[in-house]
Amino acid sequence: MTSAIKVSNLHVTIEGSHVLQGVSLDVPNGGVTALLGRNGVGKTTTLKALLGLVPSTGDVAIMGRDVRGWPTHRIVNLGVGYVPEDRDVFAGLTVEENLRLAERSAAPRYDDVFSLFPELRERARQRAGTLSGGQQQMVSIARAMLNGWPLLLIDEPSKGLAPRLVSELAEVLERVAQLATVLLVEQNLAVVKRLAQRVVVLDHGEVVHEGDPSELDDPLVARRFLGVAGAS
Repeated sequence: MTSAIKVSNLHVTIEGSHVLQGVSLDVPNGGVTALLGRNGVGKTTTLKALLGLVPSTGDVAIMGRDVRGWPTHRIVNLGVGYVPEDRDVFAGLTVEENLRLAERSAAPRYDDVFSLFPELRERARQRAGTLSGGQQQMVSIARAMLNGWPLLLIDEPSKGLAPRLVSELAEVLERVAQLATVLLVEQNLAVVKRLAQRVVVLDHGEVVHEGDPSELDDPLVARRFLGVAGAS
C-alpha cells in the first residue's frame, strides 16, 4: 500500500452549495501532505468528507480500504486521528479528562503525548476552557495522537496563535510527522514549507495544483493559487 488516502472525483453539496466539485488527491504514506487554498474553497469540507462527517459522492480509500458509505466511527477505527479547526476541547473538563475520553486502544500512548507536550502533564487537573489557545491546541493534537493512529488529519493548527507559538507548534508537528502520516490544512506558508513534502491546492472546490512546496517560493505561483506572496 503506497497511499494513506486516495480520493477520486469527490463531490460535496451542503445546503444547495456545491462545495467540492470533483476533488481527486493522493496522500502518500509517511510525512506531511499540505492541503492549501484561499478561505472557503473546501479544505475543511474535504477533511470532513474523508471522515464521513458530511455526505459525499466519489471514491475514497483510506489505509487501502474503500470507505464509501462508512459511518465516521468505522473510518476512525481504521487508525485515523482528527484535529478540528477550532480545537473543540471540552472546556468544562480537565486536561486529563479530555485525554481519557479520547482513549480507544488498550495501551494509550501517554508517554509519547507527554514527551511532546510535557505541559499537559503539569496541567492535567486544569479545566481545558481556562487554557490558552496554544495549550488547547496541544490538547487537541494530543487527543488525536493518543492511540497511535497511523494517519492524522490536522486542520489549521496555527490559526489564532501568536508567532512564537506557531514556531513551537511547527517544531512539535515535525516530531508528530515522524510517528504518523499527516494531511495538514494550513494557511501559514512558512509552516507548510517547514513541514510538508507535498502540497495540494484547492480553488473553487477543485484541485488546481499539486507539487513540491518549494514551487510556492515563486511569488507569481503563490499569488495565482493562494492570493499571497511566496514564503521564503
